[in-house]
Amino acid sequence: MNPFFSEYDTPFGVPPFDLIENEHFVPAYKAGFSEQMDEIEAIVDNPEAPTFENTVEAYVMSGELLRKANGVFPKLRSAETSDEIDSIARILVPMQAAHNSSIMLNEGLFGRIKSVYENQASMNLSPEQTMVLEKIYKRFVRGGANLDEAGKKRISEMDEKLSSITLEFGNNLLVETNNYKLIIENEEDLAGLPSSVRSAASDAAKAAGLEGKWVLTLHKPSWIPFLQYAEKRDLREEIYKAMYMRSNTGNENDNNELIKEILKLRLERANLLGYENHAAYILEERMAGEPETVYEFLLKVWEPALIKAKEEARMMQE
Repeated sequence: MNPFFSEYDTPFGVPPFDLIENEHFVPAYKAGFSEQMDEIEAIVDNPEAPTFENTVEAYVMSGELLRKANGVFPKLRSAETSDEIDSIARILVPMQAAHNSSIMLNEGLFGRIKSVYENQASMNLSPEQTMVLEKIYKRFVRGGANLDEAGKKRISEMDEKLSSITLEFGNNLLVETNNYKLIIENEEDLAGLPSSVRSAASDAAKAAGLEGKWVLTLHKPSWIPFLQYAEKRDLREEIYKAMYMRSNTGNENDNNELIKEILKLRLERANLLGYENHAAYILEERMAGEPETVYEFLLKVWEPALIKAKEEARMMQE
């Protein structure tokens, strides 16, 4: 039995992680995609005039099975990934991007949402309903719903491509993080480290089959205290550079070409939607509103922060 296909019999509806296996994810997502598309089509085919309840609320409430799967898989992948989970992600991520695009670019659905949006003054909506309506309408517009057919096709292509590239980018970074080990063989190289950090490094070495040595990694509980306390300057430099040069060394996990492609696609997408650049697109719905305001915020802080940073650097150096 696939746990996603039944109600969770757990306190507070928490996913039953003890019953969920990796092979359950793809069938759950595929069924979720199909179920939500059926719900979307029912909204579009509704012969009644569009209202908040039969259109906007119905859309918001659609995709329950997909929400259940999304409530587990991305979190599990973030907290406890594996080669098998990564391979599942490579299947699901482009599928989900295509599914999302098919909804955002659905003319019938957007037509009904737009009708509610344009006639909201006569609908006696509550403040909460008005906010939901405005957010949903803007989400569709920013997703390309107002574009012509060629524009919609290109947006869909770019969204799928960006999802795949972003996944590859993250995988490369994860591999680089997990592969790195700073192996210490001489105990004097641990000078300055608290006993808890030494013990954790010893345990990491044992787990790696390096009994009697110490291993530091690029996971935060390992490298951050090492930089804080280790007295060996050359080793601090080594692990610092390893951390900040991940996927930037020209090896098989290098992300430089992926970054170029991501930037190129983001710019093209923003331009197609009528924005000068990706920053303008992203910031429209955030506090700053536009890139120029971000620079204003930063420059207000820059001069006094720089003075303080130099002062603190001098104190630490002494």
